[in-house]
Amino acid sequence: MSDVIKLLPDSVANQIAAGEVIQRPASVVKELMENAIDAHATSIQVILKDAGRTLIQIIDNGVGMTDTDARLAFERHSTSKIRKADDLFTLHTMGFRGEALASIAAISQVELRTRQADSQLGTKLIINASTCESQEPIACPPGSNFMIKNLFFNVPARRKFLKSNQVEMSNIIKEFEKIAMINHNVEFTLTHNGTVIFKLNPNTMLKRIGALMGHNLDEQLMPLNIDTTLVRITGFIGKPAHARKRGAMQFLFANDRYMRHPYFHKAIMACYEQLIPAGEQPNYFLSFHVDPETIDVNIHPTKTEIKFENEKPIWQILAAGVRETLGRFNEVPSIDFDMADAPVIPAYAPGEMPAEPSDGADHSYNPFKQGGNSGHSHVDTNWEELYANFEKKKNLSMQPSPASDAAADADFLTPHPAEEATIEVETPTESLSLVDTPQQGPLYLQMKGRYILSPIKSGLMIIDQHRAHERILFERYMSQLTDRSVASQTLLFPEVITLEHSQSQLLVGLLDDLEQMGFTLSQLSGDDWAVNSVPTGVEIGQVKETIMQIIDSVEHGGDTLKRQLLQRIALTVAKTAAIPYGRSLTQEEMDVLVSELLRLTDPNYTPEGKLIISTITMDQMSKMFS
Repeated sequence: MSDVIKLLPDSVANQIAAGEVIQRPASVVKELMENAIDAHATSIQVILKDAGRTLIQIIDNGVGMTDTDARLAFERHSTSKIRKADDLFTLHTMGFRGEALASIAAISQVELRTRQADSQLGTKLIINASTCESQEPIACPPGSNFMIKNLFFNVPARRKFLKSNQVEMSNIIKEFEKIAMINHNVEFTLTHNGTVIFKLNPNTMLKRIGALMGHNLDEQLMPLNIDTTLVRITGFIGKPAHARKRGAMQFLFANDRYMRHPYFHKAIMACYEQLIPAGEQPNYFLSFHVDPETIDVNIHPTKTEIKFENEKPIWQILAAGVRETLGRFNEVPSIDFDMADAPVIPAYAPGEMPAEPSDGADHSYNPFKQGGNSGHSHVDTNWEELYANFEKKKNLSMQPSPASDAAADADFLTPHPAEEATIEVETPTESLSLVDTPQQGPLYLQMKGRYILSPIKSGLMIIDQHRAHERILFERYMSQLTDRSVASQTLLFPEVITLEHSQSQLLVGLLDDLEQMGFTLSQLSGDDWAVNSVPTGVEIGQVKETIMQIIDSVEHGGDTLKRQLLQRIALTVAKTAAIPYGRSLTQEEMDVLVSELLRLTDPNYTPEGKLIISTITMDQMSKMFS
């Protein structure tokens, strides 16, 4: 029997490794920028074409490499960062595995030009899909110049799954921001298709945050500085007034390396719990400095997950520092009343009667007192009997009235009769048919401003009002898109929104599709945009939230097919414009809503697959009372 286990060629092994390390163009930018930082560069240029598909060029003025080092750098597990396993726990560099360059070379065409400062000539190296094609001396500036061309050219399946240029560029900008933010003493330039997106000079961290994020952050952030024997935490946290529902700027760094740490995030959020509305997120930019021996960064290939040895004590230190900062910069101002010419109000003193007024009026008159010496004529009224009759009438008025159009109370079921009708809908289990009464149509009840209840032959039908309206609006928008007849409303005063650089890049690529959906936007300056018109159904107060939801949805969904993109936009608009939970509906509104829902081909689920209609059968109700 022949052997079946074979040793993979290096080129194949490198392609497999590249699947973990290099996921998209942003991964290449991250790895090469970190290498430049490790090479002690004080100036780093990032030049891109077609969001990195065609070219990713990283130029630095770091220490450079010899011709031997340049060739060896593209071999797997070759690195200048560590020499033994113990070095993993004393890391002072971004890279250490020696996998990035080998992985990049396996799925692209690479040209490297590099020279050390004390050398007369540098070296030029050309590698094509892990194969070294040439290496020769060349005159070039000190440092390194990496040119990564035609990413994934030999892995078409990976290239096919890249997202649109706008989405890929958005991801590149996010990786660029993370490295440029913490290395604020380094000069950075980012250019895409000949356009300079960032030109950052060395500066303080606060100034660098402002240059990257904009939004007048100088006025929105509060400095935080904690220094203990376990950890030193520096940076800035946002004022509660500037918390946001989505797109909060939240950055954590450990020894100048970006990290994701849900545990520390919860510590920060706990401090804001009573200061911001539920569902909103504060901005924060915090850098942790600890002994390298007390953390482990070798957990995930992306090196963004870090394990802390003293996690719980650091959690307490962080929480105390954030609370102290919030308390120091958010003092409640005292109210200074203007007391000039204020009337004198006597203090209440039992047993002491105020002096008789001199206006001639009889202030002793009490209409509820039978008889008296005031001399006023009044009707001899039995107030106890009147109060009892009033309570009786009030109780009668609270009984359900068939003709009542009152809105549903937040804590009660209010009946809403509808016009006489019989409506059927096919559900996954059975046909629903509303029960007709001799005098009136089906009885609708609204529960807590969230659900619509109606009796059916088999039991009780329950409809989620928000999801029902969401489904109706989605079908309406998609139908209008098909017919190219989306109704649009012009805003009297354009809504101005300010985005991050990565979000602006996405929005530029969405303008045509948004216009087809009924949106009209124009760029004012930088990352400021004006929304001039929106689809009919989107309320004025929902404009900014709708645009932000669309950007967020496309950013994380990354649709490349136009039909899918339009569906995603239509769903976002429908969810934003749908009847919110808590709104009371009249009998006519519920009748229209239910009728339109049951006319749809699939009324049972939202476009995302969430349940809209549920039923409680008579058998289930009988069991409840058995």
